[in-house]
Amino acid sequence: MLSSPASSRSRRSLPAGSPPRTEPFQRAGRMKSVAGALAATGALLPPALALRAVNRRPATRVPMLWHRLVSRSLGVRTILSGTPESGSVLFVANHLSWLDIPVLGSRLTGSFVAKAEVGDMGFVTLLADLQGTIYVERARRHRAAAQASEIVERLAQGHNVILFPEGTSNDGVRILPFKSTLFSVVDGPRAADFRIQPVTVAYTRLNGLPLTRSRVLEIAWIGDMELGSHALSFMQLGRITAHVRCHPPVRRADFPDRKALARHCQEVIAAGYRDLTRGAP
Repeated sequence: MLSSPASSRSRRSLPAGSPPRTEPFQRAGRMKSVAGALAATGALLPPALALRAVNRRPATRVPMLWHRLVSRSLGVRTILSGTPESGSVLFVANHLSWLDIPVLGSRLTGSFVAKAEVGDMGFVTLLADLQGTIYVERARRHRAAAQASEIVERLAQGHNVILFPEGTSNDGVRILPFKSTLFSVVDGPRAADFRIQPVTVAYTRLNGLPLTRSRVLEIAWIGDMELGSHALSFMQLGRITAHVRCHPPVRRADFPDRKALARHCQEVIAAGYRDLTRGAP
């Protein structure tokens, strides 16, 4: 399995005399984290499947509870600030790691937009399907209209959708430019009542101490890192504090075009990220 370049970079950056690598936040940390995730899945999967079979609508509360239990088993404490909107809301958030999914999923009610590859990940796909995940094939431009239509339909039905407009995960040092094409789902007359709410995700503390830039790189899941090995490495870090900050919602009509909307969301989220990583409440 591939080792995380972020991990090796972090070890090289430690000055002489630094304390050894943080121990797991609990005895047999990896084992208990995996056991906690499996226990949450075993307890919640049957009712989630039953509810899905009855109405075929995306599940809401059951996946949120699952995300909360999994976050707890991983040693992640999530702090929410601001008020999440509900009902035909497009949440747009920065994207650092696979960890963003349980962190956001524990606080926001909605379906994620994910790359098509997630639809071929076996058990992960099953869990994603229960939350009504919308899969997109960004490499096939001829499918873009149909995929956008699916997101619009979901929003028009009163559901919420969670989108990562960077199009990929970043390294935690900076937020990548938002792709204005991904905001096409809020164009047109049907989208007049849709709200767009920027959301900042930030990881700020490790075992009670400020999370340094080099340690943030150990959380980041970028490039071709293998998910399993990265998750196991993450379980060795310790207790993580995550912040989810919900900013005031806007509408497409508030901006002259999609580029202006994308730029506004990026600037608001980036400012929130700077505040949170510098210790602002």
